[in-house]
Amino acid sequence: MASETVEAVLFPGIDVRVERVSDSSDVVVVEAVSTARPGWCPDCHRQARRIHSTYQRGLDERPLGFRRVIVRLRVRRYFCDRRSCARRTFVEQVPGLSERHRGSSTGLTGWLRSIAIELGGRPAARLCRRLRVAAGRTRLLRLLTAPPVPDRAPQVLGVDEFAFRKGCTYGTVDVEAGRVVDVLPDRTSERFAAWLKDHPGAEIICRDRASAYTKAVREAAPDALEVADRWHLLQNLSAAVEKTCHQHRNCLRKHAEQATEPTVPELSRTQIIERTRHRYEDIHRLVEKGWTISAIGRRLNLDRKTVRRFRDTDLDELLASARDRRPNGVLEPFKAYLNARFTETQGQVSGTRLFQDIYQRGYRGSRQVVRKHLAALRAGTAEPVRVDIPSPRKITSWIMRPRETLTDSQDRRLLEVRLACPDVTRAGDLARAFADLVRHRRGFLLLEWIRQAEQDAPKPMQGFAGFLRQDLDAVTAGLTLEWSSGVVEGHVNRVKTLKRAMYGRASFELLRPRILTQP
Repeated sequence: MASETVEAVLFPGIDVRVERVSDSSDVVVVEAVSTARPGWCPDCHRQARRIHSTYQRGLDERPLGFRRVIVRLRVRRYFCDRRSCARRTFVEQVPGLSERHRGSSTGLTGWLRSIAIELGGRPAARLCRRLRVAAGRTRLLRLLTAPPVPDRAPQVLGVDEFAFRKGCTYGTVDVEAGRVVDVLPDRTSERFAAWLKDHPGAEIICRDRASAYTKAVREAAPDALEVADRWHLLQNLSAAVEKTCHQHRNCLRKHAEQATEPTVPELSRTQIIERTRHRYEDIHRLVEKGWTISAIGRRLNLDRKTVRRFRDTDLDELLASARDRRPNGVLEPFKAYLNARFTETQGQVSGTRLFQDIYQRGYRGSRQVVRKHLAALRAGTAEPVRVDIPSPRKITSWIMRPRETLTDSQDRRLLEVRLACPDVTRAGDLARAFADLVRHRRGFLLLEWIRQAEQDAPKPMQGFAGFLRQDLDAVTAGLTLEWSSGVVEGHVNRVKTLKRAMYGRASFELLRPRILTQP
C-alpha cells in the first residue's frame, strides 16, 4: 500500500513499480522497475521480443520540498531481431519518465527548460541551486532549442530591426499577431528577401522606413502590400520639425532680446565655441581633400555621426547649438540679480555681500562661484544672462501634441514662438495637419499635403515630404489601413530585455531560442 501511494505521488500514469524508498535529511532515493510493454527499436521502429539484459540507471527527479530526489530505475535492454537493421540492441525508455542520453526525468527536464526560457543561464542556475536541483548554466542553455518555423509566412507580417550592439550590429525580428515568427541574424535586404522566398504567403507587410526591407519586399514578395508604420512617420516628422527649430534659433533669440538690453559685454569666444569652430574647419578641410566620413572619424577620433553632422550643418547653427548646450549651473538663475546689483553699485559691492543676498533667495552653491562671476563682471569678460527661450525639442513637443492637451503657459509660449519666426509657424501648421491625417487615417489627403509642403515649407519639412513621395504607396496604406508595427515594437523591447538579462552569453545562437520560445 505504501509503494502504491508513492507511485501515485511520484509517477502518476507511468508504467513503473516502486520497490524501495530511502529517505534522508537531504536526499530521497527511489528504486523502481519498469513495467512497460516491450520497447520499439529507435532505428527500424519494430517492437522487441527478446530481452538482452537489465541494468540500473540513475535519474534526477523533481525535488520534494527542499530535498533532492534520485530515481534508480531498472530498465531492460532488448535485441532487435530485424536483420536489415544496423542496431543489434537497444534500451527501453519509459514514457513520461526517461529519455535517451538524459540524466534527468522528463518532468525535471521540462522544469529546467521552462526556467532557462524565463531566466537564461546564470540567473536560472542560481534559482536551481535554491531549489536543490543540480543544473549548471551550460546544461540549462543546452536545453534551449528553437521551435520549428512554419513553412509559410503569416498573411499579415510585421518586420523590424533590433540592436545586438547599438550602432554596430543589428538583427531582424518577424512578428505575426502578437507572436514572433522568426529572428534573423542581420538586417540586410538579401537575408530578408531569402527568408520571404523560403516562406511565401505574406500579403501585408508592416515595416518602418528602412529601405532594406522595402528592397527585399519588392524583390521577393512583389504582390504583398507594404504598410508604413504610423509611429515611425510621426517620429520622422518630429525630427524635421525639431531641425527646423534648430535652424531658426536666432529668430527666437532676437525676438526675446528685443525688450532687454545686455548689462555686460558678451564674451565673443569661449572654450566650447572655439572647439566647435576648429572642429568644423578640420572636418571641412578633410572633406575638400576627398576623405570619407569613416577616415575623418578615425583621424580626428570622432564618431561617424558627429562627422556627418558637422559636414552637413551650417557653422552658425552649430555655434547656436553649442551655446545652448552650455550647462546652466547653480548660479544661472541668480545672474540677472547679480548683474543688476553690480550695475546699481557701479561695481562697488563685495562678493560676500552678494553671496549673502542670493543665499537668502535660495542659492545653495559656494561663495567662490559668486566671487568668480563678480571678477568676470569687473574684467568685462562675463557672459550676459541668456534669455529664456524654449529648446527645439520642447517646441517640437508642443507642436506635435494636440492643442487641447497643452497648458495655458505652454500655449502662450508656443504663440510667442510662432510670432517670432514664420518658418517655425509654417512647419508647425504642416506638422499638425499631418498628425491629423495620421490620427484620423485620412490617407486620401496625403498627396495634397505633400504638394503644400514642397511649395513653401522650410527645407527640413520639404525633405520629409520628398521621402513620403518616394514611399507614397506604403505611406498611404499606413494612413488608411488599421495595420501598424506597434506589436513589433513591443517585441523589440522584449528582445532588448532578454538580451540584457543574458549578460555576456547573449550570442545569436542563444538569444534566438529564448525569443521564439518565450511567450
